[in-house]
Amino acid sequence: MGEGRVVRDVVGTADRTLTGRQLTALLTRPPEGRFGYRELARAIREALLDGRVALRMRLPAERELASVLMVSRTTVTGAYDLLRESGYAHSRRGAGTWTALPDGQAPTSLAAFHGDAETIVDLALAAPEAPAEELTEALAVASAELPRLARTQGYHPYGLPELRAAIADRYTRRGLPTLPEQILVTTGAQQAVSLVLALLGRPGDRALAENPSYTNALDAMRGRRLRITPVPVTESGWDSGLIDAALRQTAPRLAYLIPDFHNPTGHLMPDAQRREVARSAHATGTWLIVDETLTDIALDVPPPRPFAATAAVGDSEQVISVGSLSKSCWGGLRVGWIRAGSRVITELARVRVTADLAGSVLDQLVATELIDRLDTILPRRAAELRQRRDALVTALGRHVPEWHWTMPSGGLCLWIDLGRPIASSLVGRALRHGVRVEGGARFGVDPGTHEHRLRIPFAQPVDVYDMAAERLAAALAGAPAGIADPALPDWVA
Repeated sequence: MGEGRVVRDVVGTADRTLTGRQLTALLTRPPEGRFGYRELARAIREALLDGRVALRMRLPAERELASVLMVSRTTVTGAYDLLRESGYAHSRRGAGTWTALPDGQAPTSLAAFHGDAETIVDLALAAPEAPAEELTEALAVASAELPRLARTQGYHPYGLPELRAAIADRYTRRGLPTLPEQILVTTGAQQAVSLVLALLGRPGDRALAENPSYTNALDAMRGRRLRITPVPVTESGWDSGLIDAALRQTAPRLAYLIPDFHNPTGHLMPDAQRREVARSAHATGTWLIVDETLTDIALDVPPPRPFAATAAVGDSEQVISVGSLSKSCWGGLRVGWIRAGSRVITELARVRVTADLAGSVLDQLVATELIDRLDTILPRRAAELRQRRDALVTALGRHVPEWHWTMPSGGLCLWIDLGRPIASSLVGRALRHGVRVEGGARFGVDPGTHEHRLRIPFAQPVDVYDMAAERLAAALAGAPAGIADPALPDWVA
């Protein structure tokens, strides 16, 4: 592809501009405090690779950025020149400069590997095992109830009435008054997200998403051919001003957010920020898809209230909440739900029956019983996950002390900073050493970003992590691999 074609492609897709103040707020200042042109180019490149600055984002004019940074315009010009020379920016005279990625910065697919999956420690799936005692009890109760329902046709497109009532009651007890007709039971949270995208999104529509974000949700947006507008989630969390600016500049049809123990960073959005985001989305007519799958996995803080409960009256009308039992109980149940206005639920049910008439009645009976037992399940689950998180942290500190992370107060993952952009190559080497992990690029809106990150869940038993960390250290050091050519399915949870 020639340079002219590259510039045309960038010009055609870069419809958002960072102001000098916005960019400055996203940059890490050098130790000496003042930017030279090399330090400025490095800071912008790192912000791009970390997802703080989106791909195809128009950078501030040289004079404006120089004024905000209090450096000479020559310094900014030199930095932009370095970014262009290294492939991290493209420019066109009179039209500005856009962020870009050099060739070869796409994430590596695991599908290229082949071998014995039983020898692999799988740290790519953020999904704990079932609470055995409660699951057994719930299954026994459900089995006793099944003969009664077996006398019916068994199709419940909206979900089993008693399960809808149980989910609605739990929302109400958590501070968001909800009626059963505001609930649609789905085959997991992923189907819930896909149904909302199918109802509200048309090919070519804008969709706002956090960067990084849950990879399966991003893939669902791409599958609907939505144009994704990224907003960064950084070490300090969300920037309400950037979200507001993105909403106003692009007026997306919908936005997908994970405010509760964000996957993969683990951040928890404060209530005040939730109100600001809801207000901004309401002003632009944007539907908010709020993924609350991890809301019950609160480890060091009280469980957050539903997002819609924190929004001001009127601002919650276009909030669609998605939940699931996959993380709090067991992914094997495949029971999730959508909470929205009753008219939206009716429309979503119509979309649902075109592909999936109804969910399993037995699974829904089990889910109804498990929801009644959540007050017993969740404290024990939190205690187990705290132990597993601490075991992972201890193991990584012992074997790879140069890695860093922010300790999450909930959720299931550590978002590891490797210190250098080596994630894709490390993922391949780690697999050959017997550990499956996912590089940060899998969670980026744009390919090749977050190359200095790994997502490592702590959903496995405590005794797994020391061995896994030792293998990761060996892979990092380039030691000979013990597995010649392993293979595992290229998916995450």
